[in-house]
Amino acid sequence: MPQLVEPDDTTPLLRDDASSDDSQDEDYKSRWRSIRVMYFTMFLSSVGFTIVITSLWPYLQQIDDSANASFLGWVVAAYSLGQMVASPIFGLWSNYRKRVEPLVCSIFINMSANVYYAYSYLPRTNNKFHMLMSRAFVGFGAGNVAVVRSYVAGATSLKERTSAMANMSACQALGFILGPALQACLAFIGEQGFTVKIIYLQFNMYTAPALLASVFGLINILLVLLVLREHRVDDNGRQIRAINYTSEDRVDIHGETEETIDQVAVLTSNILFFIVMFIFAVFETIATPLSMDMFAWTRKEAVLYNGIIICCIGFESILVFLVVKVASQRVGDRPVLLVGLVIIFCGFFILLPWGNHYPKIQWADLKNNSLVSQMSEATIASNSSLEPTGCPFEQTWCQYVPAIHLAQYITSDILIGVGYPACNVMSYTLYSKILGPKPQGVYMGWLTASGSGARTLGPVFVSQVYTLLGPRWAFSLICGLVVGAIILLSSVYHKLIAFSVRHGRTVD
Repeated sequence: MPQLVEPDDTTPLLRDDASSDDSQDEDYKSRWRSIRVMYFTMFLSSVGFTIVITSLWPYLQQIDDSANASFLGWVVAAYSLGQMVASPIFGLWSNYRKRVEPLVCSIFINMSANVYYAYSYLPRTNNKFHMLMSRAFVGFGAGNVAVVRSYVAGATSLKERTSAMANMSACQALGFILGPALQACLAFIGEQGFTVKIIYLQFNMYTAPALLASVFGLINILLVLLVLREHRVDDNGRQIRAINYTSEDRVDIHGETEETIDQVAVLTSNILFFIVMFIFAVFETIATPLSMDMFAWTRKEAVLYNGIIICCIGFESILVFLVVKVASQRVGDRPVLLVGLVIIFCGFFILLPWGNHYPKIQWADLKNNSLVSQMSEATIASNSSLEPTGCPFEQTWCQYVPAIHLAQYITSDILIGVGYPACNVMSYTLYSKILGPKPQGVYMGWLTASGSGARTLGPVFVSQVYTLLGPRWAFSLICGLVVGAIILLSSVYHKLIAFSVRHGRTVD
């Protein structure tokens, strides 16, 4: 039974180890140049999502007065819905044709959609629906994430894969950090900006980020066309046929067509990835309203402070990805995933409200027992020239649920910032190893679709439960969900092994 060569642990962020003495040949160099193009594609996918996320609401209000906060939720969800639909399509396409085709097509759709977003102010009516459609198409273009993951999984050996997936996740995290930073850098243009009359374009702080994302997309297309080459290797790193013209169920590698993928492991991996993405979608959605309710922050303070926290979590995630690369080589992928879920549980458990200190209620300084019966809600609002802060009195739980302290909030952010990236990268690293050397396009498409579905359902779930029942119920349910994920992982732990290990060609 052949043994895999253990790689060096000191791997730089965007470089991987050679598995043999002749690893510096042209095929090896070409393979890793192509993989780095995939890293850049993943980075731009993240930038495309976050570069406009902080300006969506003011831009929507500017172009359509009829838009409300509920519609904003649909605009945000449209990206994930588009990605969920597109991921299996692009994944299937990449199984039968060269990967360059779905990549160029998806990036072009993404570029066009960003231009559409920049022009969504132009129609005379229904501007909010034009913005909704543009974000859906941006998400549809981002369905190429399935192709990216499939390519990297197929172009790396079993021992290279965890490192490559961690590198890709680090690029994704860097994109999430730099997206809002680029938006902030373009804020100096202002809301009015200037008009390019010949093309009817209003160039301002809202349209500039989308147009910049289109420029990035053009660079990405050029890199895909000029640098990307088709490469596929088996679990031992040996080159095999590069172009996927056969289906996932009929690939003949090593003449062993009877070898099948463990569908229980595939389904479990999809469920675990859904839960991980659902939990993080809940976390990023609830951060701003929770901090405003519990700490009486203004809108400006909440955006500023949570922006700083998210940036810190992003940098923390990059460090975690680097640690995960070493830890998984020493103890394996499954223990890292299990520990990550335990850390996430601790993060949300800490957020549960305790004690006798209650949050400040909005208008508490204006209301007392005798005043409430004499003043209407409109009168209360008219007597204050300042932005109301604290927990809205419409949320009845504010009166009896203890406040969450700032120390709890920060500690929870730190723990979730450790647990989420570890679970994220281990989920699809394990998934790619379970699938083995067979074409992974469709399977990766389903994995990406499950993550997109989680990012769509998570905000809806938490906004309803948090508003109606409060943080105690919301975070208790999340804790229960994480416990369920830990039980599920433990029950199928023995099945979550690499394809080649399962069929006895290598050892774990």
